[in-house]
Amino acid sequence: MAALTSLSFSAVIHCSERKVTLSSTRFLASSSELFGFRTDFSYHYVGVRASNSASKMVVQCMSSATDVPPTVSETKLNFLKAYKRPIPSIYNTVLQELIVQQHLMKYKRSYRYDPVFALGFVTIYDKLMEGYPSDEDRDAIFQAYIKALKEDPEQYRIDARKLEEWARVQSPTSLVEFSSKEGEAERILKDIAERAGGKGEFSYSRFFAVGLFRLVELANATEPTILDKLCAALNINKRSVDRDLDVYRILLSKLVQAKELLKEYIDREKKKRDERVEPQKANEAITTCLGQQLHGL
Repeated sequence: MAALTSLSFSAVIHCSERKVTLSSTRFLASSSELFGFRTDFSYHYVGVRASNSASKMVVQCMSSATDVPPTVSETKLNFLKAYKRPIPSIYNTVLQELIVQQHLMKYKRSYRYDPVFALGFVTIYDKLMEGYPSDEDRDAIFQAYIKALKEDPEQYRIDARKLEEWARVQSPTSLVEFSSKEGEAERILKDIAERAGGKGEFSYSRFFAVGLFRLVELANATEPTILDKLCAALNINKRSVDRDLDVYRILLSKLVQAKELLKEYIDREKKKRDERVEPQKANEAITTCLGQQLHGL
């Protein structure tokens, strides 16, 4: 697995009656060029006033944002503080990439949590962590990851589970006709459709695309047109979804290959240890036998 790509934010901020934009931050996951996107944070700086009674100017800089978002480094540090045990590199490399991506998604102005996004992330996380040595550690890492982003890990799990249970009892037709039905899941999808249609804030992401794919998968909708219809009903760009799902499939393929290589390495090392132990055991047996014989003389 390739080394982790590091990110940093830097900006020169000037006080003036104009808009300053921190933009064009693009992240490419090093292991498979996983998720790339653009995010913008905009601040307005205003207010230069001169005092006639003093030989100086008082410069006031005010941000239009009420809260300054944490940096990527702070989010990653929060994760490391919350989970202090070492994580095997095959998992840790991708986790560190994902937390950078999700940090940038979380602190976009248009971001708003929704259960389909949660389902997508949970799906990716569970696929990534398949085969992790400890179930307890796997859950602890999940908790630390989501809390580092200042969100609720239980909400992620609960919302993802509810959507999965709903999708399992849907037919392909009822899945895409959610707008004509009533229910908790249907209300969630209607809300997304309204916001994505321009009636509210909506921030599309590749986690969201994976969440959509998971819904279609659980409904056993094998016809390619079902995803087309679901995207249309949700006012989501189908071409973006197709592109992001291709990247997701590549990620899964890479992970399978990497885990197979890791297993082969572990098996090979175990065999080498066993081969070293056998002569040692034989020597110990010979020594014991000789000792018993000498003792009997």
